Amino acid sequence: MEYHNPVLLKQSVDGLEIDPNGIYVDVTFGGGGHSKEILKRLGDGGRLLAFDQDEEALQNSLDDDRFSLISGNFKYIKRFLRVHGVSKVNGILADLGVSSHQFDVAERGFSTRFDAFLDMRMDAKSELTAYQIVNTYSENKLQDILFNYGELRNSKGIAKAIVNARFEKPIKTSFDLKEAIKSFVPQSKEHKVMAQIFQAFRIEVNQELEVLKAFLLQTTDLLVDGGKLSVISYHSLEDRLVKRFFKFGLFEGEPEKDFYGNFSSPFNKPEKLIVPTSEEIKQNNRARSAKLRIVAKAKNA
Repeated sequence: MEYHNPVLLKQSVDGLEIDPNGIYVDVTFGGGGHSKEILKRLGDGGRLLAFDQDEEALQNSLDDDRFSLISGNFKYIKRFLRVHGVSKVNGILADLGVSSHQFDVAERGFSTRFDAFLDMRMDAKSELTAYQIVNTYSENKLQDILFNYGELRNSKGIAKAIVNARFEKPIKTSFDLKEAIKSFVPQSKEHKVMAQIFQAFRIEVNQELEVLKAFLLQTTDLLVDGGKLSVISYHSLEDRLVKRFFKFGLFEGEPEKDFYGNFSSPFNKPEKLIVPTSEEIKQNNRARSAKLRIVAKAKNA
């Protein structure tokens, strides 16, 4: 199955500082690009476990005795690793968001380019679809989702337009949705606004921010002292969560301070933010919004 080149491949795997005999986890397997690179750097005593909840991605599994592909959501990472006899790992890599393949398959409903059913499920077995959100959520709930997850200033008007349109007939496809909100979207900004709307509904369908939080909270127990966490995010909502967690080990509230007034964190000082080069963006448009953050677990954290 054809998948595009993984974003920030070398930098994200370099950041793990691979121990040839270590145990590593790729929580977003996709086309297997990052996993293949990790396996290249592992010796015979090394081990790699990967996660993907998308059944299509499971077809890309790698034939390697050191590799295990887990069909499941990485928010349950500790539980799944325990089943595989793993309690501690040397490094974890996450390439968040939707894969290029998922965007390019029209019937998955992730892309604004196709007139496809509003699905947007990363796990096809889950019940909630974008169609259900658009056609059954209250106007207030739609407004909250569009504002909080799409960062849309005119979320109130867009929510009202959606509710008015669905009184006439169900909003089934992406083009139906475009038609329903067209009076609120200047033609010059249609692509940007639709991308924000799709992002909002996709995050709600897949509970992406809650999954990310649940995953990150488990990493502090899973990583060995000095173990590395390498995370690529694609929009500010994800990146803010990752940045704050790497700095303080929590998502909200004030971090604890030690006797000297220093913030207490389970991690060492995060490494410098890495973004793609102009050359990589030219070759892979999906890379344009990518941000890579890398951190090591502090000793005795």
